[in-house]
Parts: sequence; C-alpha cells; structure tokens
Amino acid sequence: MTPRARANVEAMATGTSTTAEHLRSALDGPWRAVREQARTQLAGEEFTDDPELDIHAARARVLEQMRVIATMGYPERGFRPENGGTGDPGGAVTGLEMLAYTDLSLWVKSGVQWGLFGGAVENLGTERHRDFIKRLISLDLLGCFAMTESGHGSDVSDLETTATYDLATQEFVINTPTPSARKDYIGGAAHHARMAAVFAQLIVGGESKGVHCLLVPIRDELGADLPGVTTFDDGLKGGLPGVDNGRIVFDHVRIPRENLLNRYADVSPDGLYTSEIENPSRRFFTTLGTLVRGRVSVGGAAAAGARVALSIAVRYALARRQFADPDTGEETLLMDYRSHQRRLLPLVAKSFALAFAQNDLVRRMDLIQRGQDTEPSSQRALEKRAAGLKVAQTRHATRAIQECREACGGAGYLTENRLVTLKADTDVFTTFEGDNVVLTQLVAKELLTAYSDEVRDLDALGWVRFAATMAGDVVRKRSGVRQLIQTLRDRNDESVDEGDLSKRDVQLQLFADREDYLLRTAAHRLRARAADTGPFEAFNNAQDHILAAGTAHIDRLVLEEFVDGIAEIEDPDAKALAETVCDLYVYASLEENLAWYIMHRFMSVERAKAVRRGVNELVDRLRPDALTLVEAMGVPESMLRAEMLHDASVFDRR
Repeated sequence: MTPRARANVEAMATGTSTTAEHLRSALDGPWRAVREQARTQLAGEEFTDDPELDIHAARARVLEQMRVIATMGYPERGFRPENGGTGDPGGAVTGLEMLAYTDLSLWVKSGVQWGLFGGAVENLGTERHRDFIKRLISLDLLGCFAMTESGHGSDVSDLETTATYDLATQEFVINTPTPSARKDYIGGAAHHARMAAVFAQLIVGGESKGVHCLLVPIRDELGADLPGVTTFDDGLKGGLPGVDNGRIVFDHVRIPRENLLNRYADVSPDGLYTSEIENPSRRFFTTLGTLVRGRVSVGGAAAAGARVALSIAVRYALARRQFADPDTGEETLLMDYRSHQRRLLPLVAKSFALAFAQNDLVRRMDLIQRGQDTEPSSQRALEKRAAGLKVAQTRHATRAIQECREACGGAGYLTENRLVTLKADTDVFTTFEGDNVVLTQLVAKELLTAYSDEVRDLDALGWVRFAATMAGDVVRKRSGVRQLIQTLRDRNDESVDEGDLSKRDVQLQLFADREDYLLRTAAHRLRARAADTGPFEAFNNAQDHILAAGTAHIDRLVLEEFVDGIAEIEDPDAKALAETVCDLYVYASLEENLAWYIMHRFMSVERAKAVRRGVNELVDRLRPDALTLVEAMGVPESMLRAEMLHDASVFDRR
C-alpha cells in the first residue's frame, strides 16, 4: 500500500477528508454545494437513460424527467428574482451541467428550454415579456431556440428568415422566403415546443435593420401546427434520441408587435425603429453576447461527459486483467501496462485542467450576468474565452470518449456500458453552439483585434491592415502572462534554470512562446499577402496559421487556470498530487506539439526526448493514484451505470 493510500484509509477511518475529497472540492469550484446536491438528487433510477427506447418513448421520458427537474429549483437559478428566479447564473450552469452525468438528452432538452429559449426571452426581452418567463420556468410554456437555418449555421448575420413590420395592423410578418431559410436542427421543434424564439432579418419601412429575435407561437395546446407554420421532424440522429430536433417553415405568420424582444431595439406602433446602440454591427454582437451562457454550458457538459467515460474506463482498467506476467504467472491488470497508462492518464490530467478552466469561466460569466462586472472589455473577453474553452472541451470529449471505448475492448462497445452512448451524444457538441473551426478562428481574430476598441468595427481590409502592424511579444504584454511567470519564479528560492522543464514558469513560458510566435507570424503573413491581393484572399491564405494561433491561445489559458486552481488547494497531499497531474498535462501537451517546437527551434532534439521520457515517468508516478484521480473528478459510482464494472466473470481470475 502506498503512503497516500494508507493515509486515505486512515482518513476514512477517522472521518476526515481523503485526498480524493480534497481534490474534488477544488475541482467542484465555487458552486461545489450545487454539485453535491445534484449528486444526491440525480442518483435515482428515474434520471437514467434507456437506450432501448425508440425516439418517441425517449422523448416522452426526457420531458417527464424535465418536469421532475423543474420541481427541484434547477431552472430558477438561471433567472432574475423579478422574473421568478433566484438570480444565480453560475449555479444554473453548474446545476444543469450535472445532468450530463445522467443523460445528455436530458441536459440538451433542459438547456434548450431554460438556457437558450429562456435565456433569449430574459436577456433580450423587457418588462412586457415577464409573463413568458414565469411560464417557461414552470414548463407551462415549452419553447425552442430557432436561430440556425439550413443554409446558414455559423453565419448568423446572414440569416434569411424575415420579420417585416406591417404598419396597417401593427404586426410583424414572419416568413421563410427560400428553402435554405427554413429553421433546422432546432431542439423541441419536432414535437414539444409551443413557441419559438425566432432570429430573423427585421424589415421596417422597407429597410433591413439586421437580425433580431421575436417570439413566434408555432403550435396550439393540442400540439397541432398553427396556421402558416409547418414543422418537420429531423428524425433519427447519431445520438440524443430524447431530443426532438426539427425544422420550421413560416408562411407569412403574423405576430403582435410586442413579440419583438426589445431590450436593444424596438419598433413603435407608427413604425419608428429605435435603438440605443446606433452601430448595427455592435448591436448585433451585443445581442449575441448576452446569450454566451449557452456556449459556456455546452463546453461544461462535454467535459462532464468525458469525465464519466474516463471514470468508467479507469475503473475497468483497475479490475480487468489480460495476459500473464511470465515472472509470476498471474494475469496483469490493464492499468499496469505503460501503453494503457499513456492512453488514459494524460486524458485524466486534461480533464483536471479543463475543470479548473471551466470554474473560472463560470465565475466570470456569473459576475457579468449579475451586473457586478459591467466593463465592456470583460464581456468581450468572456465571449472569447467561452468560445475557446468550448472548442477545447468538446474536442477533448470526442477524443477521450473514443479512447475510453477502445481501452475497454468489446465491453466498451456494448450499450449497457454507456461509452458508445456518450460518444454518440457528445459528437454533435463540436458543432453545437458554434462550429469548432469557426470558433477557433473567432478567438484568433479577437486576439488580433482586441488591442484597440477602434478596430472592432473595421471592414475586412481595415482589419487585415491593423493586424499586419502588430509586432513583438504581444501575448505577454497584453495578457498578463509575463507577470504570472515572474510570480512563479519569485516563489522559487533557487536560481532559475530556463531549461528545466519541471519548473512551472518554464512550462508556462513555452506555452506563451508558441502562442506569441504564431500570433505575430500570422499577422506578418497577412501583411505579406495583403500587399498583392484582396482582404478575403489574404485572410483565407493565412487561415491555417490563424487557427493554430487560436489553439495555442486556448492551451495557454487552460494551463494558467490549472496553475491558479492548484494554488487554492490547502491540503498538502492533495496539492502535491495536483502538481503532478499538472506536470502530466503540460508534458503531454508539449509531446503533441513536439514537431512545432523543434521546427521553430524552441526545443532541441534532446529536450524533446526529455519530454517523452517525462510523460512515461509521470504516468508511472500517477499509476498508484489512478482511482484517487477518478474519484476526485466527482462522478459518483452510483451514476456511472456501466454493467461491466460489476461483471465478476471477467475480473476475478487470479
């Protein structure tokens, strides 16, 4: 028994906290009480999924589960007190994230109702829409979020659905002018939703005012389409059977003028369009910025799905034996193979890193949405960070769940062991709430333009010209990473060896070097192309470079949050273990990018070999703590529900 394992046994015997519990408390973050409550409330059989149900039964089951959730106080957290809520946006995101441990269909369906539809009404509406909010919280009004169109997904500003103001009747006329303008992939549209938050081009006096959001009834109380509305079922999908995704087509549907969500723009009865935000581009981005909670939630749920898969696969590897050790004759545990350690433990380390990053993101979102941080720059920074982390978390989920499935062999392919269901359900998250490539591009573009408010509304040519003028160490000057590196060095009493990869400041500098170099050279590449081609061609030519810069920025942010998270851990054993996990996250990340570091001479071949040796040494060091690490991730055994973890016929063969 290792010293840490012995200490954990003693802790349980005396009723004190174990290392896993200390780590879980840190990973749970500011809303740990919400997580603990959910672990108890959601452990019952009524919240499990049933993969044998057909889509109609699965949809009905999820709706009934939502009705139970609605009685537990989960939706109220996301709404302001004056609208019938409790005003805890961070708690709302955290509480709903915990649903991902049970059934991702339940999470998506709840997110559409209370996050997207409800969030649109509350954040884009005003006093006159308050009754809608109270009804949707209680599920008296079921709704959907109708933004995406068949012809336009990520390109929201070019949506084709129109909302034309009719002065004679003081109504808006909602219309689908082309086949590509139909609303598509909309959760709730196929069956349950009675109203849609529709994003459409607002046309007043024959002039387009850009994309605005309006509340459009689509079904009557019996579930029949209303006049002028035609809904379709998207049918079977790759996953999420409990979510009734569908399409909506409008044929000159009339709605009252008051159904325009008018927080940022309004149309008077006599047809006068007004807005406190004069610039159309800024008004559009302000509108979308208020809906950032959805993107924050998607990343968090994807990371939760990965934690479930890793909790199952690591536990399986600690029980399953395969191939005899010639020295002892006993079959060897899967987790004792170096290849298996390398498959799973770096992914566990990344889950730790992303958990700390998500906690910080939710905290920032909570401050802004409570009105405690009103700086415009904070909102923009939140949007960029939410986009970047959503990319990192959903890509991590896709990779981790697939690795877990393979690591569990044939058992991993059985539906009863959840891994294939998790894989299918999270697959769409890479494009849900924004395609990952587009979001990475958004992050990089924001990096290139965020240094001056003056450039935010430049056209493509102006933006390229500005980006091309940037030079020198922009990441460290603008982000504060230089100060963090110095702080880490100040904590170290010994002289700094810039070649020592075990030093946190050296690790962080390598991450910042990659981001800084990619950002500066992307700008230079834009300048070189802009001299003899148009702005679109210049940007398109450098797109691979720009995406690499965005990815490097995300990696650096995640490491910073891991470092900050460790600093908050008080228990010495838990802190020491977290430090080792962080080292593994760093070394594994560096290993993935060794070719880049060597090619650009940030790392010698010998140093690169040290990185690979370091990964092997770290997974070996963490092997005795594998169970502690998955327990720390906070998915209770009662919520894993993988039959292979209880199959004695494949374990006890010694």
